Amino acid sequence: MIKPSVKIPQVWPKTAKVTQTGAVPGARSFDVIAAQQPAGFTRVLKAAAGQGSKPADAVASVFEASAVITPPPGYTAAGELSGTLFFLPPRWDKASYLPKSAQGGAVFTYLVPLVYSTKAGSPEKAVANHIKTAFTKPGSTKPANASKKVPGSSAQSPLHRLYHDNARRKKNRSTAVSACKKVFGKDYAKGGKECDEYPFATTYEGCAQNTYEPSAPKNNFSVRPLAKKDNGNAGNLLGQFMTVNRILDGDDDGFYVTIK
Repeated sequence: MIKPSVKIPQVWPKTAKVTQTGAVPGARSFDVIAAQQPAGFTRVLKAAAGQGSKPADAVASVFEASAVITPPPGYTAAGELSGTLFFLPPRWDKASYLPKSAQGGAVFTYLVPLVYSTKAGSPEKAVANHIKTAFTKPGSTKPANASKKVPGSSAQSPLHRLYHDNARRKKNRSTAVSACKKVFGKDYAKGGKECDEYPFATTYEGCAQNTYEPSAPKNNFSVRPLAKKDNGNAGNLLGQFMTVNRILDGDDDGFYVTIK
């Protein structure tokens, strides 16, 4: 016999109230479960509007499914007879800057990568090469910093979207431009170039992070003059990525970058 159970061990924020509906089946034999069409059951979680973290009204939780196996009378079984089957981390939000803001949207809160390609013909190739160098040879990038280690190359060191603080986004950008002028000269943009920066200006880890967070390392970013078109292509992909994956502002969410 196989007896399933479900629970929600964690909800964010703690003030949010999540109610559950849908009956969890009792113990059933393997043959009965295998014959079900469709197999499984539905569990519905509901979070009331206005109970989530501000300003996106975001509510996240962990959904945990487990099972206990009981051998038939007179039989024994080796190995684990109980345990957690899987975790699902659903999140709901009503962020004004994301699609369907009036009704809200739902995602699973897995960290996902923004994928840039260095392949010939890729519209973001130049930016991808820049970020690849920042990941693999950070000491060779500008501004000079022998201990430079830029974030965002893995889920263990994610980037966080910066949306609401427009002044900080502008400061990230102006800091990058200032560094380009200092390192590459005031005419670095000659020939239709722009100052490309990593981490992105639309993240809290951008070039001005040390200005707002004094504990953050100085000059822990990379700038490079690149063709305006290439820089714009990469920026468009970044914006689309954030929209499609419902990336939220701040610590409630995060993402990382993969270079192929």
